[in-house]
Amino acid sequence: MFTGSCVALITPFKNGQVDYQKITALVERQIKNGTRVICPCGCTGQAATLSHDEQIRIIEAVVAAANGRVKVVAGTGSNSTHEAIILTRRAKEAGADAALMITPYYNKPTQDGLFKHYEAVAKEVDIPIVLYNVPGRTGVNMLPSTVARLTKIETIIAIKEASGNINQVNELMESCSITVLSGDDPLTLPMLALGAAGVVSVTANVAPFQVADMINTWEQGKYKHAQEIHFRLLPLSKILFCETNPIPVQWIMSHLGFCEDELRSPLFSLSEQWQPKILAVLEKLRLFKQVAA
Repeated sequence: MFTGSCVALITPFKNGQVDYQKITALVERQIKNGTRVICPCGCTGQAATLSHDEQIRIIEAVVAAANGRVKVVAGTGSNSTHEAIILTRRAKEAGADAALMITPYYNKPTQDGLFKHYEAVAKEVDIPIVLYNVPGRTGVNMLPSTVARLTKIETIIAIKEASGNINQVNELMESCSITVLSGDDPLTLPMLALGAAGVVSVTANVAPFQVADMINTWEQGKYKHAQEIHFRLLPLSKILFCETNPIPVQWIMSHLGFCEDELRSPLFSLSEQWQPKILAVLEKLRLFKQVAA
């Protein structure tokens, strides 16, 4: 249901408010360049700084812009199970095709607590759920054995795996048959080789065609070509994390004219030391010329 290039969409702001017109333009650009799934209100979309009403209105805007042409997987995770249920229910009402649910952050639940958290949401809201494991941001790592338990729940259909641990991906693939999506752009190609079905990509904000092309090429069995695209994109995928995501990607997108260079506190604009290094990467990829394509 959710495969290929899935973009972890940025949230554009202007004068402290969400810029909904820019969201429509961003979605259109993604569809035009081959992105199959739009994922608003995740870590890259600064969901932690959005009000619930803003979050739902963003989802509504993305659903309207997509207009059924691609799937919309909306971020609805929380460190409160009750809050996650409310957000997931509202996202379904807003027209989302599925919910992307990060593991509860800060309070560091046990593996059984993780299971019960997702089980509770699945019982309360009838919508496909994509698990999201990113221990570097949440402080808790959802183990493959826990994911295997969760696959017994019919509506839990996929996982965005961003542990950065390729051995854990191996274990995950061995332990269950859930659809696995890379949550780390530099590891997308290795994960495809292990059987992953795609990526939820930060890089696709900047280079949507190239990310989609890499996965499409892989699916066509043109593995050498996919490898070439991977290594061409790798400097960009790496430098997008020179500072906390989404600081670098928001700066790049503003530099290319797709949004303002504006984030919500406590995140602030990219440090000057990184700016010429990023511009050099963009120049080498010729993204200044291709970005509007």
